[in-house]
Amino acid sequence: MRILVVGGAGYVGSTSVETLVAAGHHVTVYDNLTTGHRDAVIDGPRLVVGQIGDRGHLEHVLREDRIDAVLHCAAKSLVSESMADPGLYYRNNVAGGVALLEAMKATGVTRLVFSSTAAVYGEPRRVPIAEADRTEPINPYGATKLAFEGAMRWFAASHGFRAISLRYFNVAGATEANGEDHDPETHLIPLVLNVAAGDASHVQIFGQDYPTPDGTCIRDFVHVRDLGNGHLLALEATGEGDPSLEVYNLGSAAGFSVREVVEAARKVTGRAIPARPLKRRVGDPPVLVASSRRARRELGWTPRHSSLEQMLTDAWRWQVAHPRGYDDRAPSEAQRSTGPADSQQRNVAASVAAT
Repeated sequence: MRILVVGGAGYVGSTSVETLVAAGHHVTVYDNLTTGHRDAVIDGPRLVVGQIGDRGHLEHVLREDRIDAVLHCAAKSLVSESMADPGLYYRNNVAGGVALLEAMKATGVTRLVFSSTAAVYGEPRRVPIAEADRTEPINPYGATKLAFEGAMRWFAASHGFRAISLRYFNVAGATEANGEDHDPETHLIPLVLNVAAGDASHVQIFGQDYPTPDGTCIRDFVHVRDLGNGHLLALEATGEGDPSLEVYNLGSAAGFSVREVVEAARKVTGRAIPARPLKRRVGDPPVLVASSRRARRELGWTPRHSSLEQMLTDAWRWQVAHPRGYDDRAPSEAQRSTGPADSQQRNVAASVAAT
């Protein structure tokens, strides 16, 4: 297949690009580099710098590169930012996403995989969460992801799209080439490893009195390699069956507590990693875990790297090799942009970021 990965210079997108290329697919990366990194794009794929809301530019790329299918990994993704500026999230995640759908319709590209989020479920009534469970997001981030899924469903019904949405909670780990480099960093595992690296004095643990075995919250994690494989399997599955939107959860079905993550990180890194207990945060459910039974059964997805030790080991190895993130690597000629200049991109106020 010839695949366009929108948001392909971000953490999830770039590692998925590696998986697609290794499987023999021809990949084009489309990213505005707001939170993605030019150097996260491996040699081979063409990098096009552009905005997801630019329908004309997307149409040009879809036609020029004769794209067969799209992997959509681009979104604004910070919960606190979405609460402070919901309009930004609706412009980027919903309106921008619809521009992508319209560009696909105009060019006859009807195969789409959306890298969504389990945040669409809100506070679950049961765990592990199944795909048929209610969707009641509690923040604009989750609400905009769900809204785009709704648009996908109608494009499938009206325009013959064969689409798949993958929902998951926390992504962790790294490949040899790519890892997490966010500013600000909000994810638990890199925050814990930042303490091990000496970039922070301690890790904060919010709440120690939850109804869990050790009193701390339990969260679901999936290795970024396993997520990339999920994207690959989903893209291949869009070539089969009638037009529709199918939804699959990707997760561990068990989860790990915050205290387990900290203790495992101490063993992997050999560092003390001081932890400071704090009061619960409002809105933090005790357990968030997604069931992946349907994905295992229908897509053949099997997480092979998502043990806690493996995720921490891979993330730590990448962080030690890149103490300043992608600033430690010089760009290669093959990774230079074929789109608008970076200076122009930085001046665009309303932009969509790669997750």
